[in-house]
Amino acid sequence: MCGIAGIMNLQRADQIDLRLLQHINRLQRHRGPDDEGYYTDEWVGLAHRRLSIIDLSGGHQPLFNEDHTVAVVFNGEIYNFSTLASELKNLGHQFRTLSDTEVIVHAWEQWGTDCLKRFRGMFAFALWDKNTHTLFLARDRLGKKPLFYTVTRKGQLIFASEMKVLVSHPDVDCSLRNEMAEEYFMYGYIPDPFTAYRNIFKLPAGHALTLQPGSQISPFQYWDLAAPASALSWHETQEALIEQLQEAVRIRMIADVPLGAFLSGGVDSSAVVAMMSGLQSEPVNTCAIGFDQARFDETRYARLIADQYQTTHFEQQVSADDVSLIEIIGRLYDEPFADDSALPTFLVCQLARQRVTVALSGDGGDEVFAGYRRYRFHLAEQKVRDMLPSPIRQPVFGFLGHMYPKADWAPQRFRAKTTFQSLALDTVDAYANTMSKIRYQDRQALFSPAYRHSLNGYTGNHILHQHALNAPSDDPLKQIQYLDFKTWLPGGILTKVDRASMANSLEVRSPLLDHQLLEWAFRIPARDNIRKQEGKYSFKKALEPWLPEDILYRPKMGFSMPLCHWFRHQLRPLLQEQILSPVMLDSGYFAPEQLKKMIAEHTSNRRDHGVALWSLLMFAQFLGRQTS
Repeated sequence: MCGIAGIMNLQRADQIDLRLLQHINRLQRHRGPDDEGYYTDEWVGLAHRRLSIIDLSGGHQPLFNEDHTVAVVFNGEIYNFSTLASELKNLGHQFRTLSDTEVIVHAWEQWGTDCLKRFRGMFAFALWDKNTHTLFLARDRLGKKPLFYTVTRKGQLIFASEMKVLVSHPDVDCSLRNEMAEEYFMYGYIPDPFTAYRNIFKLPAGHALTLQPGSQISPFQYWDLAAPASALSWHETQEALIEQLQEAVRIRMIADVPLGAFLSGGVDSSAVVAMMSGLQSEPVNTCAIGFDQARFDETRYARLIADQYQTTHFEQQVSADDVSLIEIIGRLYDEPFADDSALPTFLVCQLARQRVTVALSGDGGDEVFAGYRRYRFHLAEQKVRDMLPSPIRQPVFGFLGHMYPKADWAPQRFRAKTTFQSLALDTVDAYANTMSKIRYQDRQALFSPAYRHSLNGYTGNHILHQHALNAPSDDPLKQIQYLDFKTWLPGGILTKVDRASMANSLEVRSPLLDHQLLEWAFRIPARDNIRKQEGKYSFKKALEPWLPEDILYRPKMGFSMPLCHWFRHQLRPLLQEQILSPVMLDSGYFAPEQLKKMIAEHTSNRRDHGVALWSLLMFAQFLGRQTS
């Protein structure tokens, strides 16, 4: 796992400034503390930071082809590199290393951009072909590895693994993008291809970009989730699921450094550890993070699996009084990021790095096998939407959604406001309402009249509607899974894990997000993924011989922090100081009285604004860094 960066002259040849390239690349040293490397000519400069995982002595980058006319810098892993190397050797290519990186340059020579279709892994890379003056940028299918780019006022393309590299370049335009606040407070992050900055972009997951001097920047999609050719029967699913999972885990256990796994005590991480234990003779290294508040602590369940599979297990408990990492978390993401589980994720990465360099995670199980409660709610609501025509449904449920109180204090079954709101909407807008960090009406109250006017009717829902046009299935469950693959996974889950792990120089691999496993699992019918109000039903049934019932069928806890408690106690002064700071009140985004009202209602225990206040706190820290 590494960090990459580079500069390309788009208009005229001019030797790349090596000192500047070194300076900006070293800002992401945490991504690769073991080594650095550079290549420059009159058109392009490539930079690399290395975290050594495979071929420790021979994987220095940039890495070249036989005659040094093709160079690559690479972040990630190609898990099928050995098979590809054998094929390429048979085709006449000569290899000098045992590194998976070298496969990329020869695959480019042999297959051009079609090489991407042959890679099985997680990756972001930049390849320079001196013969054709072509720069080739690519990002893996699901967006596990990040890649940012911008064009400067002087006509240079700048790209990097982290946005801090770009914003530190003296010629990069760092003006903020107006829509970013609306998107952030809806999603909790800013979805691809956008960023907080007007002229900085993310290369979307499953996309690549080829660029020559004088050409236009036009990313193209090389992979998308396709419509299932045929549905799997229950028998086929149960017969093959464990085999598919084992293969996805097995290919991710190749490393020349110590390897382990996260073990949260949930189904997904427990399944990964179970498969690992069956694939190696020595005990698996596992680690877990817990809180000293019981309803947020899953370590006792992690211990169940650790004991069952005799892992070498390590735990760390976070005190409810320990809020020292909040400012560090705010800086990790280079733009506003509101997932509160970023803090325990950072801590579990920090704990794992003390003992291993590579850790396998259970990320992706809920998206691939439909485990989220919101999926079940959406299907139940969709049945009502299908039964009632919109001329009846919209006014009736719209009125109920408006009138019903926001009962944060009530048991879950009595919190009907969101359900009524969603029933009044179409499928995509209903899902947007369900998964929003701060729902549309509450964002309208939060934003100032001037900011609302500046949006000219734009909402973050637009991004979901654009993706929905390409959904490969009209099945309502698969539609919203697809939307999550396009937004929540790359923008939320995978961003969180990448920055938290790389800040600790740890490589994290996600077997449940293997693209071949995903394509296979997308053939499982909705009725087999959600049955008897149980999410991930087929996945859990297949795992019954491997995991105890207490792990498989207990209520999902999630990997989150006791925000509600912290904001009424330890973090109360921080709320006042940062959310009501001059940089927030004078930003033009917010209605100041609404900010004060939310803090007062929460700290007095009248309402639970924990999620919204955390989102505001992270936004305040981001704005503060813009003016410092």
